[in-house]
Amino acid sequence: MLKVEKIESGYGPMQVLWGPNLTVKPGTITSLLGPNGAGKSTLLWTILGAVPVKGGRVLFEGNDVTSLPPHRKVDLGLTLVPEGKHLFREMTVLENLHMGAYRKDALAVRGQNLDLVLSMFPILAERRNQKAGSLSGGQQQMVTIGRALMTRPKLIMMDEPSQGLAPKLTLEIFETIERLKKEVGLTILLVEQNAEVSLGKADYVYVMHEGVIKAEGTPDVIRASTEIREAYLGI
Repeated sequence: MLKVEKIESGYGPMQVLWGPNLTVKPGTITSLLGPNGAGKSTLLWTILGAVPVKGGRVLFEGNDVTSLPPHRKVDLGLTLVPEGKHLFREMTVLENLHMGAYRKDALAVRGQNLDLVLSMFPILAERRNQKAGSLSGGQQQMVTIGRALMTRPKLIMMDEPSQGLAPKLTLEIFETIERLKKEVGLTILLVEQNAEVSLGKADYVYVMHEGVIKAEGTPDVIRASTEIREAYLGI
């Protein structure tokens, strides 16, 4: 569904990505692991189109979307849950969720998508009229993910969804991610610092370091390599 070919990008004169290749198959959870500063978040923002591509290309459903702006990629069904919550804190949970349904196709089925989000996160149904800024960190993350789901995506990229969450909430978020794959049929590209939990949910794994893919394989293959675990994952 998504294919990244020898992509190069960065910020001004500073190059961050040095030609990584990555493939995300339909209906799977693909994890991108690696230490802080490896270029994982930059790769997601480059795929979305917010960071300019200097070389290589991005294919989505077989089409070259490298030069498309972010809003056009969202129209095609590609979306990103960024690191951090980035909510409208003074708006209610429901208002924040509705902000995700701005696309014409998504707006037409806003009620259906909202029902899906609230079924995935029942606590949000209880707090739909509460200001987003007053929620706990875990609940804010649920709103962030829910808002992305309101765009009616085909592939959702998630950047550190468990950041700052207690272990119990981290497990709940990952269980929801797995449900999105199994029950909704979403394809997911996941960047996550919690390697152990991520390996437990992924179908395929890439390990990045200094803007380069250093290893790839099934979770069992990555776990079996002491060198990979110690050098890049710290487990």
